[in-house]
Amino acid sequence: MPSNKHRNRGSKINDDTMMPPNKQNTPSQEYEDDEIEEMQDTDFKKFMIRTFRSFQKQILELQKSLMDKIENLSRENEILRKSQNETQKLVEQESVIVKRNQNEMKSSIDQMTNTLESLKNRMGEAEERISDLEDRAQENIQSNQRKEEEIRNLKNIVGNLQDTIKKTNIRVLGVPEGMEREKGLEGLFSEILAENFPGLEKDRDILVQEAHRTPNKHDQKRSSPRHVVIKLTTVKHKEKILKCAREKRQITLRGSPIRLTADFSSETLQARREWRDIAEVLREKNCQPRILYPAKLSFVNEGEIKTFHSKQKLKDFVATRPALQKILKDVLHSETQKHGHQYERREGKNTYQ
Repeated sequence: MPSNKHRNRGSKINDDTMMPPNKQNTPSQEYEDDEIEEMQDTDFKKFMIRTFRSFQKQILELQKSLMDKIENLSRENEILRKSQNETQKLVEQESVIVKRNQNEMKSSIDQMTNTLESLKNRMGEAEERISDLEDRAQENIQSNQRKEEEIRNLKNIVGNLQDTIKKTNIRVLGVPEGMEREKGLEGLFSEILAENFPGLEKDRDILVQEAHRTPNKHDQKRSSPRHVVIKLTTVKHKEKILKCAREKRQITLRGSPIRLTADFSSETLQARREWRDIAEVLREKNCQPRILYPAKLSFVNEGEIKTFHSKQKLKDFVATRPALQKILKDVLHSETQKHGHQYERREGKNTYQ
């Protein structure tokens, strides 16, 4: 029995020698004290040798691990030392650069201070010049405004003179060129009266003082015939003929349609044209609008006939009549925008000049 027990222990020891060092059990783990005492000398020696080798191997591994750590620490220490030296060099370089930059900044600040002082002086001079220019510009604006007002007044005077001269004139539109060769323009006008207003044709008081065609100033190749201007002796006869023309509406000459209108200056014609959009809207609402001589708008509102010489007067009146304001809101707004654009273009042109 003891020999079998010893043989089993020997096989166990052999198995342990085949295990890796980190997985082998130490002798103290394999044997108890009483078992160690029962060992023979040979087995004990083997046990001691194996134990020594195991310890030796563990010590070598530990030594190697410690050497590796020491080597790593040495490398890290060397890296830190190099890094410290490099950092110190960088700090020294940066210190030199900072000092140089400080000197440059100080020099730049001094230059900037001098430049700012110079700029302040120049700005003061520029402000004085600008102030002088603004004063001159304001004087020019006021002068231009006075000139524009004078021009408007002169245009009004000229327009009024032209309207006064043309006050007895009737303008005939649509008479073909050359038709006057047989009877002359006065004879054609008598034919118009006879064809459209038989009663007026017999009126011996209606006398033609002068008749001519308008000059074709704008387009010499225009296909439409030039207007015929008939100058009568009295305004009364002109108004009488135009009233009959409005009542008859369709005026003809030898069966072809023509038109009879009053003869106005270009300024008055433009002023009359500016009432057209408003008159059209009022006509749609059955307000019976009329453009009176020379350029006044007349229409019926709440059973009363209202007459206006300017659009501003009309706007002031419309502001007190909500119903009328609703009717004319869009057309008055578009008129305001149009005049605003015209004013901007005129101001831009004056500024450019």
